[in-house]
Amino acid sequence: MNLSSDHCNISDWLRLEATVKASVYVVAFFFATFVTVVIITIVLQNSKLRKEVRHILLCHHLLCISSYCGLGVVFQGMRALLANSPVLVCWVVFGVQLSVGEGILFTLALMAVNTYLAICWPLKSLSLVDSVKYRILAGSWVIIIFKNVCLFLIESANPPRVAVFKSEPLCPVILNGPPARAVGMVFLFFLLSIILISYFLIYREGKRAGHFNRSNIKAKKTVLIHLVQMSLHVIPILIFIGLGKMCGVFFFALNLVLFGVFAFAQCLNPLIYGLWNRELQSGLYHWMCCQLWCGHIMNDREPV
Repeated sequence: MNLSSDHCNISDWLRLEATVKASVYVVAFFFATFVTVVIITIVLQNSKLRKEVRHILLCHHLLCISSYCGLGVVFQGMRALLANSPVLVCWVVFGVQLSVGEGILFTLALMAVNTYLAICWPLKSLSLVDSVKYRILAGSWVIIIFKNVCLFLIESANPPRVAVFKSEPLCPVILNGPPARAVGMVFLFFLLSIILISYFLIYREGKRAGHFNRSNIKAKKTVLIHLVQMSLHVIPILIFIGLGKMCGVFFFALNLVLFGVFAFAQCLNPLIYGLWNRELQSGLYHWMCCQLWCGHIMNDREPV
């Protein structure tokens, strides 16, 4: 656990890094939140979309992305502004952001499994998935929170002990020790394996069915785009976990590059998993037409 950054002797670099990350998080937060609001509005206005599990998972996924970026603005902003926040506050904000980030990947895994069940077991899975959808989401958050709380207790109990109410100019992070990195790697590979296995089974089912129509070609293209998108999520995370927090200009530059790739993937997520959907594209078209029509009516009613 990196309790303090003083031993690096490059606090200016740490503050510069935090400033850049906070700025990127601000842009990502506003973009992701805007698209999230649009997609959730479309889903809520359509009773058919509201009942489908994939759209419930999508809305949950988008809310996680917006929350993750918003918490990133808060945490990196505290570091960039040298807010002298208590260590406990820094740990809580960073821990919640980390948990929400894991919720993003967990939801992607659930979305992949749900797609596999809908394609390969359309009759048997419909009633089962619909009956347990909220229980699965709640269970996912219980697992994430329980794991991180246990790791938090393990790391905070290790010497040297830190006064949790002591103020730190550069907010220290938690869950950065060897146990947390090892568990994080296992957790990441587990969820990634679920996603890859689900996509492999979907591809095998499509090949077995032997249909090479336009819909099947688009489905294969969608799977390929999702795999490329997830690689932008996973590869930076793997390098982050593997390297940990190391000192030196090179490592800070590498950190910013990896963070840029990861933030770019966060911004694309709402578009790829949301507006790539044909039903949501149709809903967006009707929503935009409604907004333009309402705006035109209001302008016509304005007094001359």
